[in-house]
Parts: sequence; C-alpha cells; structure tokens
Amino acid sequence: MQAHRRQYEDLNAAALYCNKCRKSMPVREKLLLVLPQGYLFEYLCVNCGESLGEKTVRLGKEDRMLF
Repeated sequence: MQAHRRQYEDLNAAALYCNKCRKSMPVREKLLLVLPQGYLFEYLCVNCGESLGEKTVRLGKEDRMLF
C-alpha cells in the first residue's frame, strides 16, 4: 500500500493556462532556489516565457545531509 501512496508524491505539469497566450500551453520547469525545506521550481510558458506557477519539492533524508 505504501508504494501506491509514494507513486503520486511528485507530479510535473505538462501544460498550464497562460493569460498572455489565452490558452493552455506546454510549460518548462526551471529550478529557482534550493531551500532547506526543498527545491523551488517555476513553470514557464514555452511560447512567451510568462511565469505560470511554482512548486516546491520536499527534500529527502539523504538530501538534508547537505544542510
């Protein structure tokens, strides 16, 4: 049962709505910061470069050893 729960812990967006393009657009993920609690990523529209959102990926125990 634990394997099923961990399966969806980290999702990546493939497309998000862009206000500038006025439609759902493919996105690319850009690493903004490495924080003590995790990695902060930004989603950018591939057409116009507009920022469409952010996500934080929590650090695992092995990653926390760096801080």
